[in-house]
Amino acid sequence: MALRKLGKDPESKSGGSPTIYLDEEKDTYLVQGWKVMEADRLGQLDLPGHETVVEIPRRMVQFFLEVQDGKGSDV
Repeated sequence: MALRKLGKDPESKSGGSPTIYLDEEKDTYLVQGWKVMEADRLGQLDLPGHETVVEIPRRMVQFFLEVQDGKGSDV
């Protein structure tokens, strides 16, 4: 499985997170972000036990291919 890095948060102080990847074989995205730990926020989600949720800043949407007409940044 070859993951393609589409972009990192350009405002990340550490330069390592959040990050968005494309799994070209599965045609899915992998999103690295901050764990959502607050019970009140998690309680508002219909989240099955086998799933999790991470948070990314709104500015990261630019790295999704649909927003860029199919072009990733490969940052």
